[in-house]
Amino acid sequence: KLLRYGPPGQEKPGLLDAEGRLRDLSAVVPDIGPAQLGDAALARLQRLNVDKLPLVKGTPRLGCPVAGIGKFIATGLAEAGADCVLASRKVENLEATAAEFKNLGVKALSVKCDMSSKEDIEALVATTMKEFGRVDILVNNAGLTWGAPTLDFPLDKWEKIFDVNVKGAWYLTQTAARIMKEQGGGKVINISSVYGSRGSLEHLHPAVPYNSSKAAVEILTKNLAIKLAKYKIYVNCIAPGFFHTDMMGYIFKPEMKAALDATLNYIPLAKVGEEEDVKALAVFLASKASNYMTGAVIPLDGGLSAM
Repeated sequence: KLLRYGPPGQEKPGLLDAEGRLRDLSAVVPDIGPAQLGDAALARLQRLNVDKLPLVKGTPRLGCPVAGIGKFIATGLAEAGADCVLASRKVENLEATAAEFKNLGVKALSVKCDMSSKEDIEALVATTMKEFGRVDILVNNAGLTWGAPTLDFPLDKWEKIFDVNVKGAWYLTQTAARIMKEQGGGKVINISSVYGSRGSLEHLHPAVPYNSSKAAVEILTKNLAIKLAKYKIYVNCIAPGFFHTDMMGYIFKPEMKAALDATLNYIPLAKVGEEEDVKALAVFLASKASNYMTGAVIPLDGGLSAM
């Protein structure tokens, strides 16, 4: 993800890497505004070895996958009394969360799972069934992105994004839905994005397959809702906008106030989403309160999608 960081008037171009760490881009491009980031700069970015870019000192790791919307949703479900299975490629990221949930009086299990792996998905469901004997709620939150100029975007990265964001979500849903059918029903909650219903400017979001993959998730939601309705399996989707998560933690630093203010100017409610916002919606979709709702894609973006 490309961004600008630093105190007002002294902003520098930066890049948020795959591990959520902020790296300095000033030696590669002079700025990342639309006037400065032309084709030549995009070509230089395409050839970058991100690991060789200097880390911005004093910046914590910002991309922990269990300190974002996924954790918010899981916490809401645990607080409502649900036993939880937490899955991630890096299972060590889940252990502290599982311990928190056990303190709430529910069972919690951590499972290593790469959502691009058919075998991992099957093992995840098998482990869940062995531990709990049923699957009542499935949240497809895993997501992957990759930034590169559109005309030079690598096909293997496109395929990887679709493998995780679309194929993985589809196969896990199919596998869990077979169990839900035998149980007499269940709830599936997919996670899309505000980008699932719109395009994005190249200099702000050079990740063309991400939008496309999230659009696919939204149509998959509608299609599965129709096809699984006869089994009392409800399939709905949340499309989050800008949330206060660890991944976006950099923009809440005091020196980023100008960038934060500019972001809030695009949001009609002039605020970012917080943990309670998505927890409440997820619990609603997982409960009987939503039993006359299926196939819905619900924007949770402060009114951004209404514009």
